[in-house]
Amino acid sequence: MLTQVRTDIDVVIIGGGQAALSTAYFLNRKKISFVILDDQNQAGGAWQHAWESLRLFSPNTWSSLSGWLMPPTAQTYPTRNEVICYLTAYEQRYQFPIIRPVHVDRIEAQGQYLDVFSGERCWRAKAVVSATGTWSQPNIPEYEGRDVFQGIQLHSAHYQNAEPFQQKKVLIVGGGNSGAQILAEVSKVTETIWITQTPPQFLSDDVDGRVLFLRATERLKAQQEGRVIEQPVGGLGDIVMIDSVKEARARGVLHSRSPFQSLTQNAVIWSDGTREDVDAIIWCTGFKASLGHLNHLQILEQNNTVAVEGTRALKQPNLWLVGYGEWTGAASATLIGVSRTARNTADEIAQYLENWQAA
Repeated sequence: MLTQVRTDIDVVIIGGGQAALSTAYFLNRKKISFVILDDQNQAGGAWQHAWESLRLFSPNTWSSLSGWLMPPTAQTYPTRNEVICYLTAYEQRYQFPIIRPVHVDRIEAQGQYLDVFSGERCWRAKAVVSATGTWSQPNIPEYEGRDVFQGIQLHSAHYQNAEPFQQKKVLIVGGGNSGAQILAEVSKVTETIWITQTPPQFLSDDVDGRVLFLRATERLKAQQEGRVIEQPVGGLGDIVMIDSVKEARARGVLHSRSPFQSLTQNAVIWSDGTREDVDAIIWCTGFKASLGHLNHLQILEQNNTVAVEGTRALKQPNLWLVGYGEWTGAASATLIGVSRTARNTADEIAQYLENWQAA
């Protein structure tokens, strides 16, 4: 039986990406002791695993965490590598206490504390921030025959570049920005078929992530004030016309088909019963929250979320969840959007610890 090596600390942050770093920044300003446990070998969070040609759809000044703007980038929209460099420099700039690689196995409640376990190590915390993101839980929809299809199947989480798909007929499934960007790249080297649940929503060429974030902020403020405002159609899930997507439009490949009915060993069956051979499928179908470490707390809902008020777990009041998407705050899964929820989380934790001291 392993002997646990225990460390006592005020706050444990689980995860090492943008949500973890943003929360750390605000806790650091409040002089709260914390440690970041990151299961990656180096800085950059999920950005390390994104495809090589990925570009953000906001300029660098609108793709920054609090406290330090992302330095100027070579082009308007930062690349994956530029984001990784920025996050690496960000954590070094503030000298955050980070331990990596540390995979958190589970969290257990011990009275007023939460014990965070990783192998033979344990951190006993007064509060925990879960910021593990979604990258490690890619979502692939169920299709009849998906398990018998013998061609290449790859989720966008594991796509790197178009090279393995040359001279293959490729299905690209998913109508968001990842689907459009990967389609734009793969369609340069081979025949592609784009599958979307509904017709893809393309934003005007002059609308990017900066505009979308401003609109989302206006909507949130109006909602808080009980007002209704009219805004142009367009949301964070709609397709931003970055240069590669514009180029794909010029080539005439930005058109999609409705979902197929099923798969065979080497083909898709369309809804009208016709069959078409395909060699590969790239699933650009999103992610689920990575929350397996919370199983022991028995707080996961059937839809794989946690009931929260803001970012605080309703069934575990010394646990906060940051950066998982809209259910943990508007735009909280974006670089600029996570700062709002991270700040509020740090404020709540500070108040919680203050009440702890007074008790």
